[in-house]
Amino acid sequence: MNKYSKRLLDTANKIDRIIKANGEINKSVNELVADHNNKIILIKILKTISDIIEGINFDKEVKQLAQVMHSNLLSYYGYLSVRSLCKGSLEQEDSRSLEELLLDLNQLIGLKSVKEKVQDLLAYQKVQKMRVNNNLHSQKNTLHLAFTGNPGTGKTTVARIVGRIYKQLGLLSKGHFIEVSRTDLIAGYQGQTALKVKSVIERAKGGVLFIDEAYSITENEQSDSYGKECLTELTKALEDYREDLVVIVAGYTKPMYQFFESNPGLKSRFNTFIEFDDYDADELLEILISICLSNDYILTEDLKKKVYFYFVEQLVKKVDDFANGRFVRNIYDDLVMNHARRTAKLNNPTKEDLSTIILEDFKV
Repeated sequence: MNKYSKRLLDTANKIDRIIKANGEINKSVNELVADHNNKIILIKILKTISDIIEGINFDKEVKQLAQVMHSNLLSYYGYLSVRSLCKGSLEQEDSRSLEELLLDLNQLIGLKSVKEKVQDLLAYQKVQKMRVNNNLHSQKNTLHLAFTGNPGTGKTTVARIVGRIYKQLGLLSKGHFIEVSRTDLIAGYQGQTALKVKSVIERAKGGVLFIDEAYSITENEQSDSYGKECLTELTKALEDYREDLVVIVAGYTKPMYQFFESNPGLKSRFNTFIEFDDYDADELLEILISICLSNDYILTEDLKKKVYFYFVEQLVKKVDDFANGRFVRNIYDDLVMNHARRTAKLNNPTKEDLSTIILEDFKV
C-alpha cells in the first residue's frame, strides 16, 4: 500500500468513526483502492464528501476532515497518473539488446548456479519458440518461476533481467516489471481481494509480476479467507494469461516450499524453481568494492583484508536469514559515515582524503 492510499483510508476511517457511518465510507474507499477505475464508487465517494461539506448537520471538525479527504483523493489519483506515466517512460527507455541483457546477467557477482539455470531456461524457451515457427511440436510449459533463498541474493535483479530477456525472445509483449507484496494483493473486506488481484494482473499483463515473500499471502490465520481468495484469483490468472504473463514468486527457501506443498494447484503452475545461494566471503568483498567504486570511494588494501576476515567470521556464525547484499550495504553505510566523521576534522582535505576509506574507518 502506498502512502497516498493509506492517507485516504486513514481519513475515511476517522470520518466513519465520528459520524458513525457503520464502516460504509471505509468500505467504499477500500473498493476504490482495489479498483481505482471504478467510476461508480468514485462518484459515490465524491457525493459523500460533498454532502458532508455542504450539510448543516455536521460540525466544523467533520467538514475539515471531508476537505482533507477530498485533497487526499486528488493526491491519490495524481500519484496513479504519475506512476503510469513513469512506467510507460521506463518501458520505452530500456532498449537493451538480448546480448546486452545476457551480459548484464553474467556480470552479476556470484550466482553461478542461478546463471546456469537461467541460461538453460532461456535456451529451452528459445528453441521451443523456433520449433513453433517451424511447425514442430512444442511443449506448453509455463514461464512462471519460483526463486528461493535468503534476502540480498539478487532475486529481484535477476527477475527484472529475465523479464526483459523474455521480451527480446518474443515471449512477452512488453517485458515490464511490477513488484508487489501481500498488502498490494489483500483487501480489508471479503470480495474486494479478488478485485485487487485482478487490477494487479491487468497492470502486469505482457510483463513480469514479481511477488516477494509470497507465503505471506496465507500466513495470517485471521486473514486466511482473504489469502485463499487471493490464491484462487492468482491461480486462475496463471493459467488464463500464461501466453503473455510471467509470475515470479520469491522468498525464504523453507517457507516457500511449505507454501507450495500446501497449495498443489498453485505448485502445478510453476515449472522452474531456482535456489539463490548465499554469497561467500570473496563475493561479499567484491560487492562492497563495487558499491564503493560506483560512489567514488576506494578501500585501502589493509582494510580489504580486515573486512574479508570479518566476512569469513560472520559467515561461520550466520543465521538462517543472513542478509547477504543488504548486510554488505550496511557495512558500506557505516564505513562512509565513519569516513565522513574523520575527514570532517581534517584541515583542507585532499581529493584522496575525500575518496579513501582506511582501516580506522572500520569499527565493529
